[in-house]
Amino acid sequence: MSTKRPELRLKASAPIFAALGDETRLRLVIFLSAAGPSSTAALTANVDVTRQAVAKHLRVMKEAGLVSSAYQGRDSVWQIESSQLEEAQRCIELLTSRWDAAIDRLRTLVEEG
Repeated sequence: MSTKRPELRLKASAPIFAALGDETRLRLVIFLSAAGPSSTAALTANVDVTRQAVAKHLRVMKEAGLVSSAYQGRDSVWQIESSQLEEAQRCIELLTSRWDAAIDRLRTLVEEG
């Protein structure tokens, strides 16, 4: 495995983490993950912000590839794009394995010293 490949993954995943870094967007992701596809109205009812604010948050999430939408009547129905969450999970696992390896090296140094 090339050392550049994981770095490229991290760079591509940065927008996902930026989108998830906001509490309201994280709440929307959690709600969509539990409830499945939901209208903008349903999403607005489950967070303490205006419909306009929810729409802005959804646009950020859509640009990051976290959600997609389709019109159903006059409202948009939003759903999670699981592939992006899986990519975020892979990045977290990569970071975790690197930290675990660093901690193991430190432990070895301390025990030997």
